[in-house]
Amino acid sequence: MIATEIGAVCFGIVVGWVTYRTLRRREGAAALSDIATVLGAVGGATVTTLFDDKAVFGLYAIGLAVGFFGYLLIGLFIHGSEHVGRWMGD
Repeated sequence: MIATEIGAVCFGIVVGWVTYRTLRRREGAAALSDIATVLGAVGGATVTTLFDDKAVFGLYAIGLAVGFFGYLLIGLFIHGSEHVGRWMGD
């Protein structure tokens, strides 16, 4: 069960960050295409409820967080903080 709790926290962090960043970086009103990433992540979590094992959601969410933050860290390593700051909204 510990994977479910850790996964739920990781999932909340990733979805919250992506949503906030998407809405903050828009000049005008946010379009559906801007929220598609969040909808995809939530939809993926919803699909995990089709399985009887509750740990599947936790593992999905942990994988989502690892991929999300891993992409950021690899971008920092390859391009440096100045370049990554530009595509993060600085």
